[in-house]
Amino acid sequence: MGVGVGGRSSALWGVVLGLLLGGCAGGPAAQGGAGASDAVPLPDREYRLYVANESSDVVSRVVFTPEEGAWVEREIRVGIMPADTDAPHGLAVAPGGEHFYVTLAHGTPYGWLWKFQAGPDTLVDRVRLGRFPASAGLDPQGTFVFVVNFNLHGDMVPSDLSVVHAGTMQEMTRVRTCLMPHGSRVDPSGRRHYSVCMHSDQLVEVGLTDFQVTGRYSLAPGSEGPLSLDDLGDSPHAHAHDPGPMVHIPEEEGRPLPDPGPHHAEGEARCSPTWVAPGRGARGAGFVYVACNAADQVLEVDVGQWEVTRRWETGRGPYNVEVTPDGGTLLVTLRGEGGLELLDLEGDGPRVSLETSRGVTHGVVVEPDGRYAFVSNESVGADRGTMDVFDLEARRRVATVELRHQPTGIDFWRSDPGGQGPVPGS
Repeated sequence: MGVGVGGRSSALWGVVLGLLLGGCAGGPAAQGGAGASDAVPLPDREYRLYVANESSDVVSRVVFTPEEGAWVEREIRVGIMPADTDAPHGLAVAPGGEHFYVTLAHGTPYGWLWKFQAGPDTLVDRVRLGRFPASAGLDPQGTFVFVVNFNLHGDMVPSDLSVVHAGTMQEMTRVRTCLMPHGSRVDPSGRRHYSVCMHSDQLVEVGLTDFQVTGRYSLAPGSEGPLSLDDLGDSPHAHAHDPGPMVHIPEEEGRPLPDPGPHHAEGEARCSPTWVAPGRGARGAGFVYVACNAADQVLEVDVGQWEVTRRWETGRGPYNVEVTPDGGTLLVTLRGEGGLELLDLEGDGPRVSLETSRGVTHGVVVEPDGRYAFVSNESVGADRGTMDVFDLEARRRVATVELRHQPTGIDFWRSDPGGQGPVPGS
């Protein structure tokens, strides 16, 4: 299933591309303002990731080394529909790295979850889920895969969370959540799952002992607070016209932008949440971070007290969020302006803004040592997307590699000492 497409020699083109796109030579470094960190020794390691390309039906396996840059090591073809893209959207690597999972969002009308053996990149099994399965996440033990059925093209009705047993690839149950669920993350304890609903302005907590909703929280600006457990977010105001996940996208020639204002059609303020990430480290117990795409804000929510404890203004269109392994920094992708922001979770440090190589920035993941962050950029139109590598100590973009069309889901696979990674073909 895998097709080799590059090697170390091709990394040179990644460096050239990064320079042409304003990458390593000053754009992000100047904006991040941390060039003095260049003296930090570079780790002699190879980092590997998987990235889903939604409009190309391809998963890219990417390698990055600090000395040589980034390149595509292999492309894995996915999908079965002959006349339409199957749209690989979400991607999650199992703890330990033995398998990875890809959601195929398109369907007739139902989508799928595919399971691959990482390394050989061969298909192991698949299971049909709901309408437009999107974000995917696993518990810390890798026992279950949690997939939100975003229902992008269906009627505006409450959708659900699919719970899939990873070993047998059997869908165990579906948990009804709210309108257009997105984001799928389990807290470090492995006891609670979190997702958000874009058209309901809700944060939903599911207990993993019995797969029942254990908490709902309104994210609507000015109306934040706990909700009844049976509130599916389908009140009349939730059906109002909403531009949805594409509310903040770069303007193309001849194509007007949607109204970017943080309001429903009736004039109600809205959050339009697109992602949630549990805290890590000292703040890992009891806090989650939510991207409010329409309000240009990130919220810290205390899920023990069910209240907003901190609020950050961000750049345009925050989309995905990720906490560094030490719990000290929150990374925020900016879908609307093509950027990555770093927020200080331990103090009152300044917000750091870094430019990505292309627009419609989507996902972000940090490798386990916390030195490097990897970001997927969808781009627009016929332009291919990219994956950027950011040095979080130097606070600048250090590599860029061009992928296929509309890179979306991204997850980290493995880190190896330099020259000791998987042999070619594995």
